[in-house]
Amino acid sequence: MRLRHSVAAACGALALTAALATPAHAATGDFSYRFVGVSGDPQAVTLHDPASGECVTLAEAADPNASEPAFAPHNDTDAFAIVFTEPDCTGDSWTLRPHGRPATDRLKLRSVVFLR
Repeated sequence: MRLRHSVAAACGALALTAALATPAHAATGDFSYRFVGVSGDPQAVTLHDPASGECVTLAEAADPNASEPAFAPHNDTDAFAIVFTEPDCTGDSWTLRPHGRPATDRLKLRSVVFLR
């Protein structure tokens, strides 16, 4: 009986270790958004196969004191995208479903995280 419990505990520990050692998977697909460039014209950026589980602060909208937030995100990845109004995945948030429709220009963001 003790051998059975020992084997079960060892298998559980091995499974937990393997799960923690597994690298983060990327969301497959594209995530795009728009922002106003220094010239005042709207520009577009696309993130290809972004990493899952890691907060991405959008470089073009990272500094609330120096730039406007990005807008009109489109999640065409296979993961849920949670967009945030502030850098470092803080502030108000909205969830965009995988392969969803483009959001309106009214949806503002400064960071995003992808969850599978």
